[in-house]
This record gives sequence, C-alpha cells and structure tokens, in this order.
Amino acid sequence: QMQLVESGGGLVQAGGSLRLSCAASGRTFGSYPMGWFRQAPGEEREFVSAITGNGGSTYYADSVKGRFTISRDNAKNTVYLQMNRLKPEDTAVYYCAADPDGNYRKASDWGSWGQGTQVTVSS
Repeated sequence: QMQLVESGGGLVQAGGSLRLSCAASGRTFGSYPMGWFRQAPGEEREFVSAITGNGGSTYYADSVKGRFTISRDNAKNTVYLQMNRLKPEDTAVYYCAADPDGNYRKASDWGSWGQGTQVTVSS
C-alpha cells in the first residue's frame, strides 16, 4: 500500500479557490492511478476526480466538472486538486486515494487512503 498525506484544505468564501495536495510514498508513484474523494457529515464518501498514472486521462464527477482540475507531478510523487468557483455544497473532508481495483468512481475499489483534509466553503 501507498502512504498518502493530504494538505491544502481550509476555509474559503463561495466563489473562491483552493488547491489540495497529496504526497505519496511507498511505491513507484508514476505507475498508478490516483483519485480524490470527499465526504460530508452524514453522507457517504463520494468520487470527485481521478487521474491515470501518466496523467493522460482524467475523470470528474458531474458536480465538479469545469470547476475542479486534477493533475500530478510524478517527479514529486504528488497529486493535486485545483478547486475553483467553490460552492457551499463542496464543503467536506477531502481524501486522496491510491491502489484502485476496478471502478474509479467507487470508494470501495480503492485500497489506500490519506487521513483527509477539511474544506469549508462559506456562503
């Protein structure tokens, strides 16, 4: 399994931006897809975005498409989530994920998780 550490969360007003980072260790980073999920209080963990190992393909939830951008720097073993035009409904704990086995959009198909970083968007 990979070890994942997220950073970059915080409090922002609606319409603002944040960039989340996820630093990975424990394996050759560039060979593996990476993902971002989020979980609001009382809700299930939901898919946000994923990126293939070489960064050639990206995937987004409909709710964030056009506002969020996933990217990776394999030389730094880091994956990013740039979040623009944030809305109060984006408020959640955001988790970085690695080691997918199947459907990128299913949280249960990812094997490694970070501890999460809180994103709060005020109206």
